[in-house]
Amino acid sequence: MKNSPVTPDDIAAIEFDAAAIAAAVSRLAAAIDRDLAGEPVVLVGVLKGALFLTADLARALPRTSDVRIDYLAVSSYGAADRSSGEVRLVMDASESLEGKNVVIVEDIVDHGLTLGYLRELLAARNPATLRSCVLLDKPYRRQVQVPLDYVGLTAPDTFIVGYGLDYQEKYRNLPYLARLHDRILGS
Repeated sequence: MKNSPVTPDDIAAIEFDAAAIAAAVSRLAAAIDRDLAGEPVVLVGVLKGALFLTADLARALPRTSDVRIDYLAVSSYGAADRSSGEVRLVMDASESLEGKNVVIVEDIVDHGLTLGYLRELLAARNPATLRSCVLLDKPYRRQVQVPLDYVGLTAPDTFIVGYGLDYQEKYRNLPYLARLHDRILGS
């Protein structure tokens, strides 16, 4: 199935539609704006999954806010639907974070390994503040307890794709979050 085309038949159920995602992003932006009270902020999106969330979050912050966007990339899943348990930095942020208000923007927190690694990595760079913003919290298999300052939605205990989340690099472009049929995942 790896090279097969993506079809609507791949989707077993839509877990969160575009309206639910937009409402969550609005709530996240309002909470960040409230906590930072107009202070400049650097949103550090975790590629590739948080690409859409980071962009939408930046647009949802008030226009008067000084919002910078940077990205970094890590790898823990590869082409699988389960984390390897090993996190490695693939691409680092491009600007200095020292003395800045930093918000790590993550698509989903499951085991907590990736966010734990990133919090430790970025805290060593001496930001003024370091917070985390996650669209989907999936606490069912948490191995590392990490602070989640801003949580958009709680994910069901199933593999989710769409709005940046993928399976074998497919489905990122879906405007909703969905569960795939078991036949797609090879289950």
